[in-house]
Amino acid sequence: MLKFLKNWALPIAMLVGALGYQFFSLLAPLSPALIFVMLLFTFIKVSPHELRFERLHFWLILIQLIGSILIYVSIAAFNPIVGEGAMICMLAPSATSAAVITGMLGGSVSSLTAYTLLSNVVVAMAAPVIFSLMGTNSSLPFFTSFFYICKQVMPLLIFPFILAWIIQSKLPGIYSKMLSMPMASFYLWTVALAVAVGKTVAFLVNQENPNFTNEILIAVSALVVCCLQFFIGKNIGGHYKNRISGGQALGQKNTILAIWMAQVYLGPVASVGPASYILWQNTINSWQLWKKRKKDEAALKSK
Repeated sequence: MLKFLKNWALPIAMLVGALGYQFFSLLAPLSPALIFVMLLFTFIKVSPHELRFERLHFWLILIQLIGSILIYVSIAAFNPIVGEGAMICMLAPSATSAAVITGMLGGSVSSLTAYTLLSNVVVAMAAPVIFSLMGTNSSLPFFTSFFYICKQVMPLLIFPFILAWIIQSKLPGIYSKMLSMPMASFYLWTVALAVAVGKTVAFLVNQENPNFTNEILIAVSALVVCCLQFFIGKNIGGHYKNRISGGQALGQKNTILAIWMAQVYLGPVASVGPASYILWQNTINSWQLWKKRKKDEAALKSK
């Protein structure tokens, strides 16, 4: 039974979060704390000296920025609202929790951490400019937007890394204890996932005056953008012998921040894109973890 729950933890978490959305949506304020502890367990395995920017990161951020503009232009000619929903899914920075899945898949956590920092800072600066070029009307000043995004992202990314470094260098007992719990971040992630899905379902259910045609089109376009980003990220990452980190860096998004940006700069309907993206990216993550488990089991049997 425990093996079944471990193997199917992410799909079960999504199902439980969706069915119990009224309860799990109330736990949304706990998400930052869950992400903080998840990242602490992940970063405890990373040395600060391993954190460096790479040529791969340059190409990924370029695709992220230029790709978001191209997607909007290509879709907006037919349906501007759908174009906005798809665009925000491409523009959104890498998720602070992407390092957790990257570590589980056997990718480079240090490379992913560096890109997460880079993409969040670059998007914080680029988003107001891109939205103004799109002609969206927002009274939010550039620096207000920039510092809000930094305030949302940086504590969750920087503080766990600093604390992990302090534990590594100053608290060997706690360091050894945390290393002895390699699955802690995974189980915390399942709880955070149930909360995220619950909040998404609650958001969709409680909308005022929903336009189901546009929302379905936005959700489908978010699925296409999600698959496209994982595919492109993996292929570019493969060129630099960093396939797993490349796919997660480009494909796994900070959807909470993306929903906020959509609501501030675009409109509530556009935020359906990143809201549905939560389901798509975690479905792909579940599939990847299933493949990794099957591969590891096959390797053990062959020995």
